[in-house]
Amino acid sequence: MKFALNGAITIGTLDGANVEIREEVGAENFFLFGLTVEQVRELKLRGYRPQEVAEKNASLREVLDFIGSGVLAGGDQNLFRPLLDRLLHEDPFLVLADYQAYVDCQQQVSALWSDQRAWTRKAILNVARMGKFSSDRSIPDYCDHVWRVKPVRVPSRSAAARTHDVEKRVS
Repeated sequence: MKFALNGAITIGTLDGANVEIREEVGAENFFLFGLTVEQVRELKLRGYRPQEVAEKNASLREVLDFIGSGVLAGGDQNLFRPLLDRLLHEDPFLVLADYQAYVDCQQQVSALWSDQRAWTRKAILNVARMGKFSSDRSIPDYCDHVWRVKPVRVPSRSAAARTHDVEKRVS
């Protein structure tokens, strides 16, 4: 939300804040990739095997091999092993399942970036349509519906000073 408030054009899946951002800025000003809720459910029911996804996608395999090569870790080929093992054997967030959709979507982002006029228009529309996320609305909404907390009255500085003065005189 903070990025979009500053003109960023979101590239993302439909989860979390992205759902609300896309509703506000418009689908045409948001780069969507990844599986739908129904596709996720179906994939998990069939038995998701992330290692098979990696084996079938040469580009993805190349990225994973690069991460595991140690180049990013000063030659330590084991540093990212837990991450790679988790992706290849569990992948609870379906990162590998969404990989190719992300790559394809990123190509659309790059194409738009080369058209600065169109990019700027979308960036301005993102800022203009993000008013719903101002702190004036968001904080009370989160307090009520997410955190379920009530406001706490804080005495003004002058009231606190008076209390301090009274306590000082009493002691």
